[in-house]
Amino acid sequence: MSGTSQFQRILVTGANGLLGQKVIQLFSRDSRFDVLATAKGETLLLDDVSCGYSSLDITDRKAVRELVKNFEPDAIINCAAMTHVDKCETEKEACWKINVDGVRHLAEISKALDIKLVHVSTDYVFDGKNGPYREDARVNPISYYGKSKLASENETLASGPDFLIFRTMVVYGLGTGTKSNFAIWLVQQLKDNKPVNIVTDQIGNSTLVEDLAEAIYHGVIKNVHGIYNAAGSDIGSRFDFAVKLAEVFGYNKKLISPVLTASLNQPAPRPLNSGLIILKAEAELGMKFSTTEEGLIRFRQQLKQAGLI
Repeated sequence: MSGTSQFQRILVTGANGLLGQKVIQLFSRDSRFDVLATAKGETLLLDDVSCGYSSLDITDRKAVRELVKNFEPDAIINCAAMTHVDKCETEKEACWKINVDGVRHLAEISKALDIKLVHVSTDYVFDGKNGPYREDARVNPISYYGKSKLASENETLASGPDFLIFRTMVVYGLGTGTKSNFAIWLVQQLKDNKPVNIVTDQIGNSTLVEDLAEAIYHGVIKNVHGIYNAAGSDIGSRFDFAVKLAEVFGYNKKLISPVLTASLNQPAPRPLNSGLIILKAEAELGMKFSTTEEGLIRFRQQLKQAGLI
């Protein structure tokens, strides 16, 4: 298979989440694609896209099969997931149901009908002992979230040889009615002159959501398969990111205090020395991922346009 003619019909799950919104915006702007957005909610939160919408809970196997058979997509892009790491640790059943069972339902019907399954995964499939990681590095998740996402990768692999997995990390950006993320929370705190404690020992890429959506878009258009890392182009600590955000936004850096992850007593362990090497995606997808500074400048423009700063 080659070229976009194979992928005229695109089904997107989790379309009301931050990544899902950016994905449907990209594909629905391209007249070559007929996009059906799906999410658990009754309506689509975005009102500036021209695409169909259908309510879908991916944990409902029967509903998944019916909808996919009716729409007959050429590719399914799965943006639905439970991503709250600590909640996944304390609510294991809910986490597994969404992150693994839901993906199995998509994979089963993809295999049966020869549909390309595109899935989003995470650096949490690694233990964070010797990052940054290439796509072929040894996986060893240390949290329940990480274990569920590794299991979801394995379900995706079972969908057939044409699967596509994007691993990413620390995704941030501005959506419509979406839940908060690290960068949004940071802006709210620093804007209100509230002090924040940010960890210095969690190392990795921070990823502007538009970059991740673009990687998915190029992956589908170029009809690649396999695993790709898609994340910001430089690697640093969460503390480094917070300081850079303060600089870009003109906030007081002295409000940011360095702490160690262990002091936070979070339910789920974190991969500390992590990060994703993105050379494969850059070379094969023709991607240019934003640096932390470039991403934050764009993010600030978006918040300004939305009247939020």
